[in-house]
Amino acid sequence: MRRALFILVLAATLLSGPLAHAVQPDEMLPDPAMEARARAISKDLRCLVCQNQSIDDSDAPLARDLRLLLRERLVKGDTDAQAVAFLTDRYGDYVLLRPPVRPATYLLWFGPFALLIVGGGVLVWRGRRGTVGAEAVAPPLTAEEKAHLAVLMRDGDEGKGQP
Repeated sequence: MRRALFILVLAATLLSGPLAHAVQPDEMLPDPAMEARARAISKDLRCLVCQNQSIDDSDAPLARDLRLLLRERLVKGDTDAQAVAFLTDRYGDYVLLRPPVRPATYLLWFGPFALLIVGGGVLVWRGRRGTVGAEAVAPPLTAEEKAHLAVLMRDGDEGKGQP
C-alpha cells in the first residue's frame, strides 16, 4: 500500500510540472510551420521583466507583447535572423538568452573564467606562502626550558591526584 502511494505521489509530482508554454491560443499562428518557427525563436529570447526566462515560458504581459511582435514580423515575411535583429535593435542584446561575443559582452562571457583563474592564483600563492612558514621548525628547548616544563607538568599531575 505504501509503495503504491509513493508511486502515485511521484507520478503526480512529475506530471504537475509546467507541461505547456505560456503561449496562449489566441497568439498562435494558423500556419503550423510558421508557429514552429516562432516557438523556436522565442525559446532563445529573454523576457525583459523575468529572471532568465524565455518569452516562450513567461506569463508576463511584456513577454506576450514580444511574442506577438515576433509573430507579426514573421507574418510580414522576415527571416528568423531578421526578426531577431529587429528585436535586438529595439531592446538590445539583453533580449537574447545567449548574447553574442562582443567587446561589450566580454565581461559576461569571460568574467567567470577570469575570476576562476584569479581565485586559483590566490589559492596557489597563499598555499606556497603558508608552506614556507610551515617549514620553519621551532628550535629545541633549552635545559632551563625543559626544567621549567618538567615542573609545570609535575604540578599539573599533582592537581589531578596523580603521583
